[in-house]
Amino acid sequence: MSTPRTASRAASRTGSRTDAPTASRTTGAAGTAQAARVCETALGWVYDHRDAFRLPADVLDPGADVNRTLKPLGELAQLSLSIRTHSDPGSPRHRRAADLLDFAWEQMRQGRLFLDLLRGEPFTTYPLEIYAPFAAAGLRHPGFEELADTVRRTRGWERIEQEPNRRLGVLNSERRVGFPQHGEPSAALARTWLGGLPEPWTFERTAGYGLTHVVFHLTDWGHAPHQMPTELGDYLATWLPAWLDTCLEAEQWDLSGELIAVAGCVPDAASYTALAAAVETGWARVAGIQDAAGGIPENGAGRPHEPPRDFANCYHSTLMAAFAAALTDVRPTAVEVVEAAQAAQAAQEGAP
Repeated sequence: MSTPRTASRAASRTGSRTDAPTASRTTGAAGTAQAARVCETALGWVYDHRDAFRLPADVLDPGADVNRTLKPLGELAQLSLSIRTHSDPGSPRHRRAADLLDFAWEQMRQGRLFLDLLRGEPFTTYPLEIYAPFAAAGLRHPGFEELADTVRRTRGWERIEQEPNRRLGVLNSERRVGFPQHGEPSAALARTWLGGLPEPWTFERTAGYGLTHVVFHLTDWGHAPHQMPTELGDYLATWLPAWLDTCLEAEQWDLSGELIAVAGCVPDAASYTALAAAVETGWARVAGIQDAAGGIPENGAGRPHEPPRDFANCYHSTLMAAFAAALTDVRPTAVEVVEAAQAAQAAQEGAP
């Protein structure tokens, strides 16, 4: 991944990009069309590989690796829900995403597995975090929620030590399930790297993944972009193009997809318009690395290079691309934003 030096070099190239609202007036439509194609093929790849998300029989074994079992399934649930939310009801994309969400719920034994997980590890937060998208979709398990509510009212729960962006995610999970939040999201945001509006040249891989998840938790995975503070949207509109350029240059496709998704979460049309040219460039590069089946590697060029395009090195970047593309598909293009602004101005000037 890029080092701070690489990020600084990319940041130094932003001169013309800071006028992105003007530069992007003729861009956007092509990127949206390309995003739609990437979404369909990437979601198809995920659907065709859904058996690889199946949980092993020993998933509750203390030695089982959560990062290889429950984490991928939780990501499948969250991103399938998000794609379904941002798709037209009745469309093939909506139906496929809904099928994947139902598949994930079946793997969680209609919620019973969450109760078993929490009984085994009552002071870990990941069962609630994985459960939250199911609850948001109306798929609930009363027994798990009763136990989780008891645990979250303890002093131990309030003092679980976590990275600030993870704490923001737990707060959002509590909200989605319907629990009172045990802290203020604004306070959690202020403790994150992104919340401090840091020097843009301090961007690197860890900060990149941290900032994307801050945005996802803050905006409820793009469902509530208005919850992002305006100054944060302005900051991202200025610097995200440089960061995305750095990641594309380094062939970091997974993080590139996350940054494109962040662009789809900014709070207003002006911020999104400023990002339109960078988003269009991003989709051209991502589409170029996508294989015929729809898979996208996390890093590098894929076969015949490393890493190979197997499930472990493909599933998250492919899922994320489908999610990012769904967000791009529902945002107005730069052309539409400018035309709407011009029409409003013309109407105002013509008013008596």
